[in-house]
Amino acid sequence: MSEARAPLRYDWNDIVYFLAVARHKNLGRAAKVLRVDHTTVSRRVRELERSLGANLFKRSRTGFTLTEIGTRLMRHAEGMENQANALTETVGVGSDAGGAVRIATMEGIGSFYLTARLGAFRERHPGILVELITDTRTLDLTRREAEIFVTFFRPPGRGLQTAKAGEFRVSLFASEAYLARHGHPSKTADLEAHDFIDFVDEYISVNENKWLSDVYRPANTVFRSTSLVAQYAAVTSGQGIAMLPSFVAANNPSLKPVLPKLSTVRDIWISTHEDTLHVSRIKEVVKFLQRQIHEDQDYLRGGATHDGDDRVRLK
Repeated sequence: MSEARAPLRYDWNDIVYFLAVARHKNLGRAAKVLRVDHTTVSRRVRELERSLGANLFKRSRTGFTLTEIGTRLMRHAEGMENQANALTETVGVGSDAGGAVRIATMEGIGSFYLTARLGAFRERHPGILVELITDTRTLDLTRREAEIFVTFFRPPGRGLQTAKAGEFRVSLFASEAYLARHGHPSKTADLEAHDFIDFVDEYISVNENKWLSDVYRPANTVFRSTSLVAQYAAVTSGQGIAMLPSFVAANNPSLKPVLPKLSTVRDIWISTHEDTLHVSRIKEVVKFLQRQIHEDQDYLRGGATHDGDDRVRLK
């Protein structure tokens, strides 16, 4: 009869450090997320490797990549993480709606729309801390990088509760100063003589952010940025014409619409984990976001309606 294999002994916290390095591929970034020193991250990963008797990462000057064993462990570790999070939330059932809720979204809607409105939520729910994470990449909701995801597309993934919350309009805008120097286009052909501001194509992770190409392909792009805030600064300083969401341009009277019929509409989706639907603080944030976006639909759509011939009529 063969001798039973002794169970592996390791610290669950080491798995947390392993997951952070696997996801961020860098000790410094993992340390920042975990709020510890990078030497602590390195030590905990080495301790886990010793406990398991296997190398989990290939180390190089460019960062950390998973070995074959590390990749297999990653799948199991994420399952353990999800179960641990679900257990933590279950223990919290019945408690007052308090604690932190992390919302992940794109920079534009986070900075120009959500942030100002979250003040009203804070007044109603002072015990809930909202953390707003904005990024140019697509955050992975299934990996618990956030409790709530507000995005312009329906995110893939199992175990998600997703609903369309509303829409927003994206149109061409330019500053008064730019139009005074270069003239105001009266037809699409006039745009050939104008300067444009756009995203950096290779850093756009989802097609829903490629809104300029929906309506026009400019011949002369003078500035590109992954940041909508930077694009907004470029437009307001008179560098060119850009496609901006209505909620970005609405509060700046110096920005003027250019050929309003050249516009497009994007959906707003709110997603969260099915196993956290019972958590009161998450439910309160989701309800607030859904209600706010619904009430702001006229504002988010630019105060415009479509005529039967598909032209835009400004209210």
